[in-house]
Amino acid sequence: MARPPLARERVLDAFEEILISSGERTATLDATAKAASVSKGGLLYHFASKDDLTAGMVERLKHLVDDDLADMSRAPDGPVAYYVRTSVMENEPLDRALIAVSRLAQGGSSTAGDALRETRSSWADAIRPHVRDQASLDLVLLVGDGLYFNNSLDLNGPDRLVPRDQELRTLVDLVVRATS
Repeated sequence: MARPPLARERVLDAFEEILISSGERTATLDATAKAASVSKGGLLYHFASKDDLTAGMVERLKHLVDDDLADMSRAPDGPVAYYVRTSVMENEPLDRALIAVSRLAQGGSSTAGDALRETRSSWADAIRPHVRDQASLDLVLLVGDGLYFNNSLDLNGPDRLVPRDQELRTLVDLVVRATS
């Protein structure tokens, strides 16, 4: 697959950043062009509308999820441990794309909502063969969701909402044992 033009990626990066930092309503074509340091015509060359920008962001998410699923399948500690461990956000491209697409879904984009459901379904399909039953699968997914959500609230204050280092390894081991 040929690499998309640099300007197109800059526009998507800017759109993603605006979605994350300010929300869907402020992610206008004008604001995105300005943040990407491209003319509005330059933006429109790549994305004719906000719907096209949304589609580009969803496409980015799908590619990152495909890469994540490939990494999950090769994880030495297995898909369950990989999923739980990587549910702690580290400001990686996948984390940023998930947040941006979530903001779009919260703003009413059915395309974004569908993409998030497909993402979760893909992760469930990859994990399902490695757990003993549906309740175990639900446990893995919900622990991952909880880590992801609490990570967004964790400002590294005294109340540490998300386990790190050895505490995270202990949690991962517990979930793997409980579900296998």
